[in-house]
Amino acid sequence: MPCQIILPEIRELMPSMVALRQRLHAHPELSYEEFETSHLVAEKLREWGYEVHHGLAGTGVVATLRKGHGIRTIGLRADMDALPITETSGLPYASRQDGKMHACGHDGHTAMLLAAGQCLAESIDFDGTVRLIFQPAEEGYVGAQKMIEEGLFELFPCDAVFAMHNWPGVPVGKFGFLSGPFMASADTVTIRINGRGGHGAMPQDTVDPVVAAASLVMVLQTVVARNLPPLDTGVVGVGTIHGGTASSVVPTHVELAVTVRALKETTRNLLLQRIEALAHAQAEAFGATADVSISPNAFPVLYNHPRETALARSVALEWLGEEGLVADMQPMTCSEDFSFMLQACPGSYLIMGNGEGAEGGCLLHNSAYDFNDTGLPYGASYWVKLVSAFLDPVD
Repeated sequence: MPCQIILPEIRELMPSMVALRQRLHAHPELSYEEFETSHLVAEKLREWGYEVHHGLAGTGVVATLRKGHGIRTIGLRADMDALPITETSGLPYASRQDGKMHACGHDGHTAMLLAAGQCLAESIDFDGTVRLIFQPAEEGYVGAQKMIEEGLFELFPCDAVFAMHNWPGVPVGKFGFLSGPFMASADTVTIRINGRGGHGAMPQDTVDPVVAAASLVMVLQTVVARNLPPLDTGVVGVGTIHGGTASSVVPTHVELAVTVRALKETTRNLLLQRIEALAHAQAEAFGATADVSISPNAFPVLYNHPRETALARSVALEWLGEEGLVADMQPMTCSEDFSFMLQACPGSYLIMGNGEGAEGGCLLHNSAYDFNDTGLPYGASYWVKLVSAFLDPVD
């Protein structure tokens, strides 16, 4: 780690930052259950002089720090929840909670933002207001949306809001930025094919939903290939199929769960319309019927605002040079509920490298994943530099 790159104030916090990150990793909490995590976060922020609001969206924490007389306000968000995964890393600080694991690095995100918060409170001058947003339930339970519904930006207005995510496969010390659509929308479509059950030896007396479901799975593969313009991006994938109890029994119904991803709202709407139409048509072709429902926990397209993204990128460029930026950053088909915050407030979402190969390249949501602690000071230093740029103190 080049010492001249990392802020000296952050370098001094490195041992405590690593210890905190590993403590959080050993004690993961699932969405809306981040009780100990949020209490720990709130306690430390109060120690450093922040005004702390604890309890938005159940376990969310919003901390406010003002310096100078500036009227501008910047929001920085970190997610806190873990995943329902049994850890297999074998690390000394591996999860002590069966079936729960920080497999996406939210422990690292929380530790970096706390370290940046301590540094801002104790060592850095700025002119304005900083709000640190520690969000629950990012992993599919739309905690960002719930915080907004409970008044996040009415109670704690921001002129801009930013978030970052670690990314395996990208070297530590590199940051990625992209203006416009950056991450895909995410919808789950549940399709229930209703037939008429009976004896497998007398199929003529039944309406077999298994056959209808099998046909539908194949037809759904044509939605992206034949309904989207070739330069549009979309994903339609059948993740689960459930139906039947025995080889000699034709079941009464089969249920499919379909993931749908898009980088444009128009594309998203088209995909959802075609899936529903094909579900009904395929079921009818076999004498069955279909019930189609779309999960309410859907993520919109994550859209990075151009001005805020340009600022965020310029901070990394001035700090690290071109070698510190991910070249030719491309949109991603994964999803992130920070998209809700970006619908409500201008801002930008960026990625930071978690390392390559054995150093930190294990995929997110993998039972052997671990946040790469060598990246912690880069993320924390970046947050401090972004605040300094956004709330430049008056000479």
